[in-house]
Amino acid sequence: MGPHAQQLDAGRDQLAAAAHDATDDWPDRAFALARSLGKLAPAPGEGRTGELWDLLSVLGAAQLSVARVVEPHLDALAILRQAGLGDPESGSTWGVFAAEGRDARLEARETPDGWRLHGVKPWCSLAGALTHAVVTAHTGKATRRAFAVRLGSPGVDVLPSAWRALGLPGIPSGPVRFDDVPAEPVGADGWYLDRPGFAWGGIGVAAVWYGGAVGVARRLWDAASEREPDQIGQAHLGSADLALASARAALASAAAAVDDGAAEDSAGALLALRVRGTVAAAAETVLGIVDHALGPAPLAFDPDHAQRVADLRLYLRQHHAERDAAALGRSLLAAGEAPW
Repeated sequence: MGPHAQQLDAGRDQLAAAAHDATDDWPDRAFALARSLGKLAPAPGEGRTGELWDLLSVLGAAQLSVARVVEPHLDALAILRQAGLGDPESGSTWGVFAAEGRDARLEARETPDGWRLHGVKPWCSLAGALTHAVVTAHTGKATRRAFAVRLGSPGVDVLPSAWRALGLPGIPSGPVRFDDVPAEPVGADGWYLDRPGFAWGGIGVAAVWYGGAVGVARRLWDAASEREPDQIGQAHLGSADLALASARAALASAAAAVDDGAAEDSAGALLALRVRGTVAAAAETVLGIVDHALGPAPLAFDPDHAQRVADLRLYLRQHHAERDAAALGRSLLAAGEAPW
């Protein structure tokens, strides 16, 4: 058992310390932590989903950039496991590239020598540093499939990125061109989106958002501990706690549903929309409360806090706000029963 494995077994404080340490020699130590946790972390839907999401939340509270490395690595391993492909190559680090763009299209073509990828994939985070990725590509006009790809293969070209983000500056996310790149199918056409694990992976991202909100809220707690808050300050603390408690309860309930087999098919998709919306709203509430409570000083003079806020604001934009709320409304109507 490696040192990070021992830290995971030892508890939350040690795991948080490992996340903090991983910001040194970036990103190599973050990748090393991801590989270590990949050997230890439970897969979603196998009875210990709550432990997995707690791990992700601990990492998010400690260092969002490190969590942003670990979460897709664990998600990719879970996808490969769900597809029955077994353990990945030793020492590999994985991402998941499944976004689509108006001006970019990646196609997969079957040849006598196997599947080949052609085209451009947008929003490929850390593509120049990872060894492998699960990548979705079009196999026809209306069909897509997931593929496992070695990013060091000839024909993989990480294109120059216009990434200028103040949040998650060490996690550049830009386009990658694939020119006749060999790829291994991961499931059949449509499997990637239809599998129960797609919804579960989305909730795993929300667990990181929750952790990021906890990290921001701890600055509020520190301020209250240093100086007795007045009634408004007490209200800020109470309001932040209410928001975080709602997110924590949503994640715990969802983990139980996943492990009980009650979060598959349409039920899983609806659950993911609910949980992601609940956690995103809680995190945005915490950001606003802490801004109001502490004013401009920590944003201007506390680099750790300012970076946490910038990281969380950017990461939360993986939630599509009102569009995801509309998707939830459509799902409720499609279910045909009053949800309350």
